[in-house]
Amino acid sequence: MIAVLERLPDERNRDYAYRVIKNAIMSLELKPGQIISEVEIAKRLDVSRTPIREVIARLKEENLVEVKPQVGTYVTRIKPQLVEEAVFTRVTLEKEILKLSCEHFPDDILFELRQNVLKQEKLLKQNKSHQQFHELDKQFHYMIFKANKKENVWFAVTRLSTHYNRIRLLSELEFSFEDAVIQHKRIIDVIETKAVNQVQLIINEHILEPMKVWKDLYQEDSPFSDYFERAVSTSVFNLN
Repeated sequence: MIAVLERLPDERNRDYAYRVIKNAIMSLELKPGQIISEVEIAKRLDVSRTPIREVIARLKEENLVEVKPQVGTYVTRIKPQLVEEAVFTRVTLEKEILKLSCEHFPDDILFELRQNVLKQEKLLKQNKSHQQFHELDKQFHYMIFKANKKENVWFAVTRLSTHYNRIRLLSELEFSFEDAVIQHKRIIDVIETKAVNQVQLIINEHILEPMKVWKDLYQEDSPFSDYFERAVSTSVFNLN
């Protein structure tokens, strides 16, 4: 059963249902491949089925749910191709945004980045804090784009990264997020010292290196094998 989030002031039923259902998918509360019952969700959220149907249509466009006529509605399994495209996008854009950050970066946002990482470090001592870390992680990267007046670029990245973010969260649940916190601190150092020559290194370390363990999640003998769409080409899960 999905968690019922608190409604925002004046939030419409459709917007509320979208936020709750998408959050459940992205947090893996609704697991990849899991069937979705419109009736149960409508009852759970105390709304009619009409906004739920509208939300399902929207999530289908976002490639997060799959509707099979006469069968049912399912959470879309993680697609290797979409993960690979998101990785390409993040590597390309985050490298460029870090280069810009080395030229100029507002002191107030640098302070916010440090505060964000302090919160991440506190979470390391807590159990079941992976989803909270994931939210802080997204805020951390958003602030870097914001500092360079590229917020809409970040929003475009996040729209392309839904499958990527789900496997990242799954990986953090299995392998911890301690390394990511250390890397965030290094990113701050790169920005603060304007070490543009270190940008490619930190991008490789922060985005590409963690992917090497993903193939263990994707293997057919993995307990999470059913979370993935089986693909002919899986180069994104076969990094050396």
